[in-house]
Amino acid sequence: MTHLVIAMSGGVDSSVAALLLARRGLQLTGVTMDIWCPSGEMGGIRPQGCCGAEAARDAAEVCARLGLDHYVVNFRRLFEEEVIAPFVEAYAAGRTPNPCLDCNRAVKWGALRRWAEALGAQGLATGHYARIVDSPAGPLLARAVDRSKDQSYVLYMLSPDELARTHFPLGDLTKAQTRRLAAEADLPVADREESQEICFVPDDDYRRLIRERAPEALRPGPILDLAGRQLGEHQGLAGYTVGQRKGLGLPGGPWYVVALDAARNAVLVGSEADVRVSEITVSNVHLSAACRGDTFGATVMTRYRGPERPAEVGLLPDRTARVRFTEPQRAPAPGQAAVFYDGEIILGGGEIGGVRN
Repeated sequence: MTHLVIAMSGGVDSSVAALLLARRGLQLTGVTMDIWCPSGEMGGIRPQGCCGAEAARDAAEVCARLGLDHYVVNFRRLFEEEVIAPFVEAYAAGRTPNPCLDCNRAVKWGALRRWAEALGAQGLATGHYARIVDSPAGPLLARAVDRSKDQSYVLYMLSPDELARTHFPLGDLTKAQTRRLAAEADLPVADREESQEICFVPDDDYRRLIRERAPEALRPGPILDLAGRQLGEHQGLAGYTVGQRKGLGLPGGPWYVVALDAARNAVLVGSEADVRVSEITVSNVHLSAACRGDTFGATVMTRYRGPERPAEVGLLPDRTARVRFTEPQRAPAPGQAAVFYDGEIILGGGEIGGVRN
């Protein structure tokens, strides 16, 4: 019998994923990642929603209903080192990070997968909305049926080997179908609200975390136009994102944030046309088995659930790429991911670095 470890967040998605796999007769072990840090330890981060003590209790109750063993595994230090610290460092450097990418890479398909293998499991399952499809070249990551919930963007880094040992039971379902299945099975989390916050940022106030960990990222500095003239003063680079219009408090305009210059501690602003770029460079590129050649066409998404734009991707040395858009793309932000699609299939992606108009 196939044995899978399923990541249990205490929410409806992972609970229904476990339900569906259990109905297939698979041997399942539920695991909740403990990334909760008590006050005074690692800055006193108290993750909410998917990873707190309440979530672990909910996951344990669901596992008990389904007759599954349930474990809580301590990943606090790893999460601090691989997710929280890079998140803070990115904001301090004028980038806009997506911590889910680091969590998926280092924690779920890093430490948790290794834990599952040590337990003797043949694979890992999660409640992500994505699909895995077979091809002659190997397993490929594909979009979920429910485009409004599709999470393939934050999973682009999964290798063919990882995909071969991964299960996404919700990939063919809509969110409404997932909730209906939970209600029909009388799961205790059927009506649980979905969290929209970063799990380690209570009240969605990431600036408070930056203020505690990297106060230098919130030092006031100049707001400059592209000619170098000072138009005003900002309250810290971490409070601004590329493409932002509101909250700048500048005369004239309208003004948009074009770039964050950490070396000068300056926010650079310009017109709406100035935030549209024709080319970006991408680092730490991961490619799927579907990718062929050093240059290929794709549609490219530069922020989670953002619009896609046609582009030509040219691979460069050292796992980098140059992406040239057919038409300028609005406000791709350094630190976010650029993910390459061929229809339903994910070709790969990487971290946005430089941009060029």
